[in-house]
Amino acid sequence: MLQIQKLSKKYKGADYFSVSNLDLDILKGEIFGVLGPNGAGKTTLISMLCSLIKPTSGTFTINNLDYTNNKKELKQLIGIVPQEYALYPSLTAYENLSYFGSMYGLQGKVLKERIHLYLEKMGLLEFANKKIEIFSGGMKRRINLIASILHQPKILFLDEPTVGVDVQSKNVIIDHLKKLNKEGTTIVYTSHHLNEAEHFCSRVAIIDNGKIILKGTPKDLISSNEKAHNLEDVFIRYTGKELRDHV
Repeated sequence: MLQIQKLSKKYKGADYFSVSNLDLDILKGEIFGVLGPNGAGKTTLISMLCSLIKPTSGTFTINNLDYTNNKKELKQLIGIVPQEYALYPSLTAYENLSYFGSMYGLQGKVLKERIHLYLEKMGLLEFANKKIEIFSGGMKRRINLIASILHQPKILFLDEPTVGVDVQSKNVIIDHLKKLNKEGTTIVYTSHHLNEAEHFCSRVAIIDNGKIILKGTPKDLISSNEKAHNLEDVFIRYTGKELRDHV
């Protein structure tokens, strides 16, 4: 589903590459976790794969479509759940979803039915006509997710999709993502919640300083590292205990 070859990104004025010469294959139907400390390059990688920023070098294909020559087609294949809320606070939930759905070419009865369906699945139907500005963090996260899947993408990119939400909202989000995956959606996911990633992802890659330092199934990574009881133990072993405050 996703093939990345020698992908690099160095921001203007930066001393170092945020992503450096990265190679990675992600299979159709996987839930693939990209894990790393602050500043490791996770968001930069996701942003390049979503065509939000231009790579410095290297290339990638999604569903055999090349980034360089097929940008428009690629954007129809992907869904994006960004780390920050990508919603208009002064619009209602329904108005936001109607706008984002129309951007992907949905309209009329199909758009209305999908908005109704997903609002109901996410427990938000009764709030359809309420403005986003009064929503809780968990409610905004769920609306953010709905906006990214209305067009039923083949691959879904999630950057910290459960950060700052209550346990109930997190469970609803994760359960729905698992259902989407079973229906055929490939998921690429970043998170600092290592316990969540351990149980959610089929495979993970740990990146640091813009490079992949380890990848495999959570179970294999834990069993192959002596004294590791969980994915967090593996993560700390390879990325260290030093603070990673990042500006």
